[in-house]
Amino acid sequence: MRKLLRANFARLKKSTVFWVCMIVMFLLGIVLPLVHYSDKIQSHYEVPLDNGFFSYAIFVVILASVFTSLYIGTEYSDGTIRNKIIIGQKRVKIYLSNLIICICAGVFFCIAHLIPYLCIGIPLLGFFESGILPILLFMFSILIMMTAFIALFTLLSMLVQSKAISAVICLLTTFCLLLFGSFIFARLSEPEYYEGYSYTQNGITTTQEQEKNSLYLEGTKREIFQFLLDFTPGGQVIQLSGMETGHPEVLICYSLILIITTTGIGIPVFQKKDLK
Repeated sequence: MRKLLRANFARLKKSTVFWVCMIVMFLLGIVLPLVHYSDKIQSHYEVPLDNGFFSYAIFVVILASVFTSLYIGTEYSDGTIRNKIIIGQKRVKIYLSNLIICICAGVFFCIAHLIPYLCIGIPLLGFFESGILPILLFMFSILIMMTAFIALFTLLSMLVQSKAISAVICLLTTFCLLLFGSFIFARLSEPEYYEGYSYTQNGITTTQEQEKNSLYLEGTKREIFQFLLDFTPGGQVIQLSGMETGHPEVLICYSLILIITTTGIGIPVFQKKDLK
């Protein structure tokens, strides 16, 4: 395993895709706090550092899908995986070493974003209003959530030998999960009642009483939707990116379940895979 990891890190340093993703995350770390500061100046309202700080959760999973699929796809296209097996490396070690290196790449993406964001954001916007412990908990939750995504991308990329096809599948999977999470979040955000209002037209005042919202989810249905929002990676991204959850520790547990499940499926399937 140690030799595989050393070889993977050597490839990572030379990976063009890795450095492009690093640059993208670094530039976002510069641009986003400047945008928030511009909003603060134009609106004349305080914009805390917390506002939009965790939006990097969305960007990092999108870039991770691209990187993971292309990195592992290159191993197939170059014949690297087949050569590793020929010289006696175990398939389980090959799978885990690729998973570990892709997780490390994701961590580097986060660091590349957070360093410039904090260096620029703190002087312009001040320090976090939420307190350091909640911020660290959310950052850790995003790290585990990102790992769950990468475990899924690794599963897909290790089973599809075509680099182009695996990249398309991983990217489409990411956007489908994000859209699904957005839909579930929107349904759960529906108000229970529409507020009453009144207006005057031609001297006649019309009053509309408070009205029940037919789209509001109740009972078991609401519990199911909440579970889907918490359990699915896309739902976790939507919540964590906007600090819209009061129980990040629950999301961490669900992410760990997803990591174990996808890896537990991927390894035995890869062991039986016929490498052409």
